[in-house]
Amino acid sequence: MELAYYSDYAVRLVNSEEPLRGKDTLTSVEAVRDLFGVNRSAARRATDADVTRFRSVRARLRSVFEAADGGDETLAVDLLNSLLLEFPVSPQISGHDFRDDDGRPLWHMHLADHPSNATAGYAAIAAMGLAFHLTEYGVDRLGLCEAAPCRNAYLDTSTNRSRRYCSDRCATRANVAAYRARKRLEADRSQNTGRAAENAQRATANGER
Repeated sequence: MELAYYSDYAVRLVNSEEPLRGKDTLTSVEAVRDLFGVNRSAARRATDADVTRFRSVRARLRSVFEAADGGDETLAVDLLNSLLLEFPVSPQISGHDFRDDDGRPLWHMHLADHPSNATAGYAAIAAMGLAFHLTEYGVDRLGLCEAAPCRNAYLDTSTNRSRRYCSDRCATRANVAAYRARKRLEADRSQNTGRAAENAQRATANGER
């Protein structure tokens, strides 16, 4: 499994909350376990205590995205480094589930489950995945959705670094809102132009009397 895969752990955790909408799905141990996806063995270690711990890690990961989105590259790196120091990873070479044509293992790097608790394991994987993405593609590839009030985190994998929204749904919503805003502006300008013409005609008529 490539290290780039693990960056999605950070995105999933950050997006379990939408602060501007007052939404938070991270309210139970079941919600914590769902964040692990297919990694059910690690998910089973989660307890009620992990809910609060996951929220703390989530806030710190969001701060990384906020710093990157705000153009503060150094702060984003410093925040991520603090997570890496607190939650070190345990890398291993693995070949399970991947075979070449001759049946030999396709060796790849794998981040082993953390032995202490579910939060430490998830945080280590999320931070390492995000660090890999940041160093491989650049800090500007970490973004927050511009379709307010969404502000979900995303990883820009576009070829021209043009991504601005977390999903097609948000992109469509933002484009529709921008189109309507332009139409309102055009209507206002047309109305103002009409009023100005009427006022000019009145002034001319009054001057001729």
